[in-house]
Amino acid sequence: MTGLALRQVRRGAVAVTVVAAGMSALVVATYDDVVGSAPGGAAALAALAGNPAVRTLFGDPVALDDPGGFAVWRTGTVLAVLVGVWAALATTRVLRGEEDTGRLDLLLGGVLPVAAVVRLHLAVLLGAVGVVGVATAAALVLAGAEPTGSVLHGAGMAAVGVAAIGLAGVASQVAPARAAASGLAVAVLLGGLLVRMVGDGVQALGWTRWLSPFGLVALVEPFHTDRVPPLLVLVAAGLAVVAVVPSLAGRRDVRAGLLPARPPRRARTALLSSPARFAVRQVLAPLAGWAAGIGAFFLLIGSVSRSMTDFLDANPVFADLAGQAGFAELGSVQGYAATLFALLAVPAGAFAAVRTGALGSAETGRRLDLLLAGPVTRTRLLAGHVAVTAAAAVVLTVVAGVALWVGAAAVGSPLGFGESLAGALNTLPVTALGLGAAVAALGLAPGAVVPIGLLPGAGGFLLTVVADSVGAPPWVVGVSPFAHLAAVPAVGPDLGGAAVMTVVAAALVVAGAVGYGRRDVR
Repeated sequence: MTGLALRQVRRGAVAVTVVAAGMSALVVATYDDVVGSAPGGAAALAALAGNPAVRTLFGDPVALDDPGGFAVWRTGTVLAVLVGVWAALATTRVLRGEEDTGRLDLLLGGVLPVAAVVRLHLAVLLGAVGVVGVATAAALVLAGAEPTGSVLHGAGMAAVGVAAIGLAGVASQVAPARAAASGLAVAVLLGGLLVRMVGDGVQALGWTRWLSPFGLVALVEPFHTDRVPPLLVLVAAGLAVVAVVPSLAGRRDVRAGLLPARPPRRARTALLSSPARFAVRQVLAPLAGWAAGIGAFFLLIGSVSRSMTDFLDANPVFADLAGQAGFAELGSVQGYAATLFALLAVPAGAFAAVRTGALGSAETGRRLDLLLAGPVTRTRLLAGHVAVTAAAAVVLTVVAGVALWVGAAAVGSPLGFGESLAGALNTLPVTALGLGAAVAALGLAPGAVVPIGLLPGAGGFLLTVVADSVGAPPWVVGVSPFAHLAAVPAVGPDLGGAAVMTVVAAALVVAGAVGYGRRDVR
């Protein structure tokens, strides 16, 4: 069982470790070139980063005059989210993935009870996030950062992973299936990120950071105050939650959750007459949850837009500094909206990848066998899924545009509704690439639908952050899809870049459809 758990998480653990350690080391190694050449140096950067809008995104600017402190501020939040989300998804996979498909039935009916299997899997997962923390700390030290801060930052990364494992472990025992457990765990984690952003952006609510894993990690302040108590609180809380997971597993039936089953009710036959209508029925509940989260985030972003533009108007010298720090076009509310809308392609692309992964899970769980044995062809099934998923992604994009406009209007920022909507819709080509990559994986590599679908959005964003942080050459920057998005509504759209990305996305969908039609089911 330990070997099985290792096989299930090893590739993801290696990838996350390389990204976390590599990004941290790169930022430290290039600190003098990036910050030293900036107007006013670290002091001017700290003044810019102290603005509520920037602080909301990246946290309090502490120790920016130290290479390690700058690396923590510039990449700490992004990497913590990466580690937390991966740990949560890996946990639900190893705790419920094999069980839900029935592949553990004979084993669990033998010498190993469910609680013992869960304990073994949790030990492997905790070891994996521990490796991420150790590798991150070692990379910082080797790159020249101060050892104490490096160890605390690496420990913070691992602590976020421990908390995510605990949340996902409990969700795996409570929820009736893996998909529901994954959604619940990731939703709680992202809710914690929003709490951290509110605490950093609104000083009066700074105490709320103690309620979030990401907030507790920020309170450690590596390379500055090096506070250990917040880290101990996070580790203790995470391990306490992890400790109850095996006992919860022993109280439920195999392939069932602790939540009571719904009582019998009349059959609901709406939206069951075609694959496309059934796809609509399946997407409505997840779409509501994703829309609520994305809408809340961009509402917050819009509500702090005035503070950023007023600050740069009063301090023009910081406009160039903002561009060097990765915040181009922040001098106007239109440029501010364009910069923040670029983030939208990450969750929208993730939504498309997760929904396509759900189709793959339905196939693996044998829920499509009778359907595909009847008059429904795979092409028709996939076409309905792709069309509905694309439409849902457009809905999420519109929600983001409307939410940012509402937030900006509430504080009197001069951002028109059409401008906000155009900025949001400008990111759709990158979202389309995520959907295309996921569909291609469904047909050609069905075991990696979600990771491959995340590459254009999440992977492209990580590449952009690294490239901006280390001053990478233009050809490296150009690999990311985000390099081909114009700063709409500050400027007009890049129609050529959007067209190329859309064509590539369509080609990926076609390749996936061909592969899906030619391969065996499951």
